[in-house]
Formats: sequence, C-alpha cells, structure tokens
Amino acid sequence: MRTQPIGRTGLVSTRLAYGCWRLVGTMDPAEVTPDREAAGRRAVAAAVDAGYTLFDHADIYGRGVCERVFGDALRDMPGVRDRVLLATKCGIVLPAPGVRHLYDSSPGHIVRSCEASLKRLGTDRVDLYQLHRPDLLMDPAAVAAAFDQLRQQGKARFFGVSNFPPTFTAALQKACPFPLAVNQVEMHLARLDPLYDGTIDQCLAEGMTPLAWSPLGGGVLGDDSAAEAAHPRASVLKALHHELDAVAAAHGVKRSTIALAWLLAHPAGVIPIVGSIDPVRIRAAAAAADVTLTRDDWYRLLVAARGEPLP
Repeated sequence: MRTQPIGRTGLVSTRLAYGCWRLVGTMDPAEVTPDREAAGRRAVAAAVDAGYTLFDHADIYGRGVCERVFGDALRDMPGVRDRVLLATKCGIVLPAPGVRHLYDSSPGHIVRSCEASLKRLGTDRVDLYQLHRPDLLMDPAAVAAAFDQLRQQGKARFFGVSNFPPTFTAALQKACPFPLAVNQVEMHLARLDPLYDGTIDQCLAEGMTPLAWSPLGGGVLGDDSAAEAAHPRASVLKALHHELDAVAAAHGVKRSTIALAWLLAHPAGVIPIVGSIDPVRIRAAAAAADVTLTRDDWYRLLVAARGEPLP
C-alpha cells in the first residue's frame, strides 16, 4: 500500500488506517466471548497482512477489551510492533455506578489513561495519543503539560485531537510546545461538514493530518443499497450511489473503493480509518490506495453528495 507522512512528525503511515473499535463486536465487555476475541485477532492479522501500518484505538472501545485483544494479537506476531504505528485516545468517561457520562481532559486522567492503554496494548509507547472529544472544561495549558510529560517519559511520541472544531484545536495548539499531528473527524461523502466548517482548512494550514472515521458513513456508502430507503436523505443517497457506481465501473472497482478513494484524493492527505473485521473487506478496502480520481470525478461525486449544484 502507498504511504504518506503524518503531520510534521516524521512518522510515515499507509494511506489507509485500520480502526479497532469493532474488534470484539460489542462495547459491552460482558458480551465478549472467546470466539469474538479470536475473530478480532484474525482481523488484526488480516490488516497486517494487507499492509496497513496505522492502527487506531481508544480506551473506550469495548471498554478496554479491544486494546487488550490487539495486544494479544501483537504477541502472536513477533516483530510486528516495530513495523506498525499505534494510535489511541482518551478523555471520554463512560457511565458507571456513581459516574455520569462526561469528558475529562485533566492532566491526571490523561496520564493514567495512557498508562492503562499501554498495559492493555502490551507495549511501552504509543505513536499517536489523542483527546477523543472536546471537553468544555479543557485547560489547554494543563493538557499541553500532560502531553509533554508523556512525551518526555517516552510513553507517547506525538499527539493530536479527535472530533475537535478548529477553535478548540487552535486553543490547544497555542499552548502546546510542539505541533499537533492529527485531527480525527467523521468525514465522508454523506458528511461533508469538515470541508466547510474550517476543519480541513486548518489541517492544510497547520500541516495536520486528518484521520477520517466511519469513511463509508456507517455502511451507507458501501456496496449494499439496502440503507437507501431508510436514509433521511434517501433521494440524495440514491443519486450518490448512482454516481459512485458509474465512477467505480470506469475504474473496475467497487462503490466502496471509490468512496474511500474520494477521501484519499484530497490534498490534505486524509487517512480513512477502515473498521470492518471481515478479512475480505479489510483487504478489499486497501485497493482504494491504488485508485486515482480525476478532478472531474471528485467534483461529480461532491455535487451528488450535496444534492444541489455548486455555486
């Protein structure tokens, strides 16, 4: 798979990343079975075999079980840890007895969460560490100090954010003594907001890499049209599917491959995060890195996704 730099870090990643939030098929640890864990390990092995080098995690995925299963998979593949990049996130506190759902970007929580993730992943460092969601009580200077502590201790190499609007990112960047590397946002042909709200412009201006989660819109941009009728913009989605299929036919690939290639074509260097645990789909998604869309193809799909002509 082709590669690209991540921000100004010096790290090099494949054009697509593998996302581990579905690794055990549930967010509830009580529902995790040995079969689900085995399927998760097979998915990781399939992603490694397909050439993915950036693996995306968060401490809340499976309430930590996904990180643990990934760590188990790494132990089954000696030498792989040094060939891949690990990213994980913190900052969301899930409901528990006596605890409501909240965000926590306090220094103590950041440091403790990173150390817990390292233990589950079975590694001594992560390559990218991100705040998962904006915290309205975030103190940029305190977050920067926690990041710098982890960096100096060698527990995290580079840092970024996830789902942050440009104003939050700018406030944190001003306090950080080093460049933020990434902003991970939901971006795809059924969600164009980052192209219009300043997120991608900021990434271009600051040299940050956008990571696109749910790059197939939770399946609505996939190869099965069953989601069309139930979609709130059913007529727009149907027209978008038609255009995706036409471009896909011209390139001899599937609709989903073109939806991923559309993201890859942007000059900001968007890295789509593929989340399937099906080894066949994991390998198929990697083909998007070899598709080059023309400017006409790209705008044709944008217009269909907008559901109205460009100005």
